[in-house]
Amino acid sequence: MTAATASSPWYKHLWPWILIGILICSVTLTLSMVTIAVNHPDNLVSDHYYEAGKGINRSLDRELLAQHLGLRATVTLDGTKGEASLRLTGDSQPETLVLNLISPTQPEKDRKVILAREPAQPGRYIGPLADGVEGRRFVELLGVEDSRTWRLFEEETLRSDQDLILGDEPLQGAEAHKR
Repeated sequence: MTAATASSPWYKHLWPWILIGILICSVTLTLSMVTIAVNHPDNLVSDHYYEAGKGINRSLDRELLAQHLGLRATVTLDGTKGEASLRLTGDSQPETLVLNLISPTQPEKDRKVILAREPAQPGRYIGPLADGVEGRRFVELLGVEDSRTWRLFEEETLRSDQDLILGDEPLQGAEAHKR
C-alpha cells in the first residue's frame, strides 16, 4: 500500500469523536429537559379557555356589586403579631370576610386569611396571618351581601407594616360590561 491509500481506522481520528460527542450531549440534554417538563408541569396554563372567559364576566359582576355598595377596605398585615386587620366602609358588614393574597407566579406562596368582624368596633375585622407576606401579590377580598358575593381585587406590592387600600382604583372594563 502506498501512503496515499493507507489510512488509520475511523476511531483513531478526532473528528468522528467530536461529532459523536455532540450527538450524545444533544440526546442527553433533550431527555433531561423532557423529564423535567413531565415531572414539573407549568401551573400557569389553562386548558379551559372558554370557562376562563366566562369566569371573567362572573368576576366582573362581583366587582360591580362591590362598587355599587360603595365598598372600600384598608388592610394592615402585621407579620410580627401574626395578624391581619381590616377596616371596611360601605353598605355591607358581613360576619366574616375572606382575604386572599395570591402570588402571580408561585402558588405555594398564596395565603388565605379568614377575617371575623369585631363586635365592639363596626367595620373592623381581624384574622390570623401565618407568616409575613411581602412582594407583588393579587389581593382579593370576598364578602357576602344578601346571598350575593362581592369582591374587591387589586394588584399590590406588599411591604411590612404598610396599609393597603382596596376599592380606590377604578374598575376596568365595567363600562363595557354595563352595555
